[in-house]
Amino acid sequence: MSYVNEIKTKHGGLTAHIVKTEKFKTVSLIFKMLAPLTKDQVTKRALLPHVLLRGTKSHPKTAELRSYLDELYGTSVSADLSKKGERHVITFRLEVPNEKYLKDQTPLLEKGLQLLAEIVFSPALEGGAFQSQYVAQEKRTLKQRIQAVYDDKMRYSNLRLIQEMCKNEPYALHVNGEIDDVDAITADQLYETYQSAIQKDQLDLYVVGDVDTNQVQAAIDKYFQAKERNLGTPENNHAEQKAQPKEVIDEEDVKQGKLNIGYRTSITYTDQDYPALQVFNGLFGGFSHSKLFINVREKASLAYYAASRIESFKGLLMVMSGIEVKNYEQAVSIIAEQFQAMKNGDFSEQDIAQTKAVIRNQVLETIDTAYGLSEFLYQQAAAQVDIPIEEFLANIEQVTKEDIVKAGEKIQLDTTYFLKGTEGAS
Repeated sequence: MSYVNEIKTKHGGLTAHIVKTEKFKTVSLIFKMLAPLTKDQVTKRALLPHVLLRGTKSHPKTAELRSYLDELYGTSVSADLSKKGERHVITFRLEVPNEKYLKDQTPLLEKGLQLLAEIVFSPALEGGAFQSQYVAQEKRTLKQRIQAVYDDKMRYSNLRLIQEMCKNEPYALHVNGEIDDVDAITADQLYETYQSAIQKDQLDLYVVGDVDTNQVQAAIDKYFQAKERNLGTPENNHAEQKAQPKEVIDEEDVKQGKLNIGYRTSITYTDQDYPALQVFNGLFGGFSHSKLFINVREKASLAYYAASRIESFKGLLMVMSGIEVKNYEQAVSIIAEQFQAMKNGDFSEQDIAQTKAVIRNQVLETIDTAYGLSEFLYQQAAAQVDIPIEEFLANIEQVTKEDIVKAGEKIQLDTTYFLKGTEGAS
């Protein structure tokens, strides 16, 4: 059974991915720009998509752009940022109603593609740079977004773990950049960053919906003018294993302690043992039947939450948990016990089968939404590999207990980070 019908075509420096499906009443256009993560550029790149969404050459005022979106039957557009290992991704999403379901046959899809191309390639400018008013307003908003991470202690503790664990590695940079670097950005500098991104970034466009492939390809050729570029091959982001794991404890006024533990897996998305790592994570802390959930949260009642996840491009496994400050030593030791049990192969064939079934369901649920589907496919575009969903699921299915233990042998504890409350600490 084929889950996805993805047609890839090159249009100059842009790769188009057309996914024809009758599942959705809308058509989703998802445009992605990928570049190396650097301290010098990350804050500017974090600001860039929000300035681009303020106005285009033919709709230079934000209100005009909004009212044009309304004319397109309430088409919506948004942007967000993410990391794929040590690379930075800017994403634009535009969703248009499928014209097949409208009474009047407005060429909505073509207009949507034209608008998306204009947002990215023909921004509103003044004097050869971005409009200073938009840049100033979006800088304020960016600072609020960066500050929001510090105010949300769950996200903050995860950020601090990564900062400590990946010191001097690009991965330590936050996706929204550094708050101290925002003020210095000028409209001219931002425009330089934009020019560089348009010329050098890996560009991918996903069109997901019930569409006519030839019509979409013709519209992309017409509106998306991206020059050829040399992307090179993605670097493998394995970092050196540290000789000695480290412990970092911060004190802040929090009611609930946040315990985050980082491991180096030495396994990334394109490695042969990546499916085994996925099953390892599922058994260890990925799901509600996993060891961390059952033993740390349920049996020992040590944590408000306890889970693990993998960063597939950087090769990290991270445990997140919320605990009482007084339970720190006990929680660290019980998590270490669960980790050792995984390495020892202390899990049954039934546990493995259950985990595989949950991973399979999770993948099928993900590809059941247009955005989830594009994200799943983009993992491959970013890694420059081609693994059909059927093959991905088959690889998970074939993982043996021996494979899981072998993957576990490579995983090393790196950093234990604890954000502990000042109040009530004895």
